[in-house]
Amino acid sequence: MKRSTLATITFALLLVYADGAKENAKKNKKPKQIVPSIDCDIRAGKISLPEFMAKCPAGCQEMKQPVYGTDIYASISSVCNAALHSGVITNAGGKILVKKIAGQASYRGSFSNGIRSMSLPKWRESFIVSAGKAKKGVTYPSVLELITSKPTVVRTGQAQNAQGKGATPAFRGSSTYASRNLPRTNAGIRRQEPAVTYRRQPGAPANPTYNRVNPSPQDRTQQAVQANPTFTRRDWYHIYQRPDWQTAPRRQTDISAVVPDTGYTWTEVGGDDTQAPRAGSEVSDTKVDTVGAWKPEVDPFDTGVGVKEQDSIPKFPEPASQGDPNCKVDIAFLMDGSWSIGKRRFKIQKEFLADISQALDVGVAGPMLGIIQFGDDPVTEFNLKSYSSSRELKPVIEKIVQKGGLSNVGKALSYTNKHFFSDASGNRGGPPNVAVVLVDGWPTDKVEEASRLARESGINIFFVTIEGPDENEKQNVVETNFVDKAVCRTNGFFSLNVPSWFALRKAVQPLVKRVCDTDRLVCSKTCLNAADIAFVIDGSSSVGTGNFRTVLQFVANITKEFEISDTDTRVGAVQYTYEQRLEFAFGQYNSKAELLNAIKRINYWSGGTSTGAAITYTSEQLFSKSKPNKRKIMIVITDGRSYDDVRAPALAVHRNGVIAYSIGIAWAAQEELEYIATDPDKEHSFFVDEFDSLYKFVPKIIHNICQEFNSQPRN
Repeated sequence: MKRSTLATITFALLLVYADGAKENAKKNKKPKQIVPSIDCDIRAGKISLPEFMAKCPAGCQEMKQPVYGTDIYASISSVCNAALHSGVITNAGGKILVKKIAGQASYRGSFSNGIRSMSLPKWRESFIVSAGKAKKGVTYPSVLELITSKPTVVRTGQAQNAQGKGATPAFRGSSTYASRNLPRTNAGIRRQEPAVTYRRQPGAPANPTYNRVNPSPQDRTQQAVQANPTFTRRDWYHIYQRPDWQTAPRRQTDISAVVPDTGYTWTEVGGDDTQAPRAGSEVSDTKVDTVGAWKPEVDPFDTGVGVKEQDSIPKFPEPASQGDPNCKVDIAFLMDGSWSIGKRRFKIQKEFLADISQALDVGVAGPMLGIIQFGDDPVTEFNLKSYSSSRELKPVIEKIVQKGGLSNVGKALSYTNKHFFSDASGNRGGPPNVAVVLVDGWPTDKVEEASRLARESGINIFFVTIEGPDENEKQNVVETNFVDKAVCRTNGFFSLNVPSWFALRKAVQPLVKRVCDTDRLVCSKTCLNAADIAFVIDGSSSVGTGNFRTVLQFVANITKEFEISDTDTRVGAVQYTYEQRLEFAFGQYNSKAELLNAIKRINYWSGGTSTGAAITYTSEQLFSKSKPNKRKIMIVITDGRSYDDVRAPALAVHRNGVIAYSIGIAWAAQEELEYIATDPDKEHSFFVDEFDSLYKFVPKIIHNICQEFNSQPRN
């Protein structure tokens, strides 16, 4: 009996110990990171956290949401599309980690992983995207609060669908009243938005009396609710909305799309509750915490802000216009302010420019324009970043005052080239630069040299001459054929001759159509941004590993000099021995950093030397896919005599318009180098005794490429 009792007690103690161990294991178990899902169109600036994890859905690439920048993105960019652009996720979606950083002076657009990002001038806030792996010891919020004019939160990991039908919704809105009224400045009740039936206030009678002759809004509401007990707050609000409920100007809390604040400074604050900074101290972000259910004892019409407080709430500027994306150009209009034009015709000129500004649909994703007035000396009336919508421009143009003086167009073009198209003036870098010169009669100075320098800088010059010189007046012209000497090309596309000032408005649409035809703005193409360059690299056994790395450094040094993107210069590389290997194709890497890393990763092959076959292979694999508006350049680097014939393959690529350079080292055959090189040989063929001397030819090769480019005929 005693033994049986003892066994029972021992068994009970073991059960108690096992239960305790399970409880401790549960307590010590690390909580699982819940990652909230977001949509493709969510921008980083809309999320109030400085660092967060999120899950992007599949198919964002097809959504074509805007992305600004490369590697570092402006906060108005789509988070998921930025992750696609940077290669962190694929179009199948996935988890990402987003960290906000300081705003940048400029953001460079590029094409990467199927996503085209755009350039952008200075912006107040940036972010970077990395793979969605939580840092050790860090638990990220499972709720992301969005900064919108209609406060919205992301809720995940909670039983929002009691019936278990489908996934948890990605976004839930707060109370309708909160979206109609100003946010509370004090710590108030957050309001959820479930579809619940209306409940009377505690202590209120079951059947209150109403003023049925002239019922109040609350009376009408409760009448409707009694008639239909399932009537939700959202429904009755939309039926009985009253404009006089809004007692103060609405406060726009979503400032993620406004014009950049050039006075913005970034301050980082440590701690779990660190908020993403904003463009002004008057904007406050709220912490992420659990949103409580709406409580009936709170007056739904209480804004939480007194009348005096409401009066002091600042109004933010309207979001910047996006503009016409099919006309993304930076334009300078050079208006004639000389005394010869007269006041009446100067007014007609301003009306013409105002009409142009409206027809262009100005905006940050489309055309941006500024105006320079010239007389004796040029002056900038406003630059590219001064105004970001057509609506803003018209009244500004109407207020321009005539300067007077001579009509010094050459001086104005020189000023435009040196000062107007700069980063400080709002030049975006990616879009073509266009200068449209309006001149009454003819210039009073020479334009040829200033125009040549402007064209070489990538500026597309248009001339609009009004009431040009007749046969008797041509003897008074300072420079004959001044239009042909100034414009980008002399084929008629870049010049308009208007016979009378009163016919000037008829030129609005033809001019807009021309400046927006970016495919024909050929002067934007410079020697550094308009080439397809193929490096043909000898990987034979005689080179050796160390010398091969020196060759790759030479290739990288040349590449650094060019502007790299899908629309600018593209670079491809072939390594050869007896066989050939395509290391990377044109457009495979569309940023300079990616391209230089790809060059660095090329592995030395080792083998024989078949240079002729390598030239043919390069023509088939690279130049056959070259774009029509690109200059095709081939740079062959070899250290020995080829085992096969190089003359026929070289002649074939020359006939296809390829400009060939040959670089010989040590045992390379001089006659083969001359066969490979484009005529004249001395400008395209180089030889050094040692690999370490290759770097000396980098400036010479770049100079020759640019000299040939700039000497092209202009017809």
